[in-house]
Amino acid sequence: MMNTILAVIREGKIVPLEAVQLPEGTRALVTLLPEDEAHFWLTASESSLREIWGNVEDDIYAELLEE
Repeated sequence: MMNTILAVIREGKIVPLEAVQLPEGTRALVTLLPEDEAHFWLTASESSLREIWGNVEDDIYAELLEE
């Protein structure tokens, strides 16, 4: 099971922002976020949103709503 834990870097070490109980040797995948997190998430989700909403089928529904 994968969990996401918010953490910060302090003195070169990864420090969780909440208390966590993890067994010694637990493997982790670390994703570094830019200071402007809002920009990061908007950029990361842009391609998915474009794929979902940028299609011809939705144009038909938009035309029906205008009538």
